[in-house]
Amino acid sequence: MSTPEPVAKLIQPNAKSQYTVTAADLPLSCPMPGMYLWNSHPKVFLPIEKTGWAKCPYCSAEYTLQR
Repeated sequence: MSTPEPVAKLIQPNAKSQYTVTAADLPLSCPMPGMYLWNSHPKVFLPIEKTGWAKCPYCSAEYTLQR
């Protein structure tokens, strides 16, 4: 019998109002991968590449792209 692999711990969506993201997080969506989806808004993709900043139209979370 094999040992199950550990499951990544999910974080609460909409828990913070500001997030710093990197190029590894692109394409950017809110809620982000790794967040619970069952108690959040529908997934929306945010265009952050040109300006380095985006705001979610559902929860108003602000994302800043770290360059």
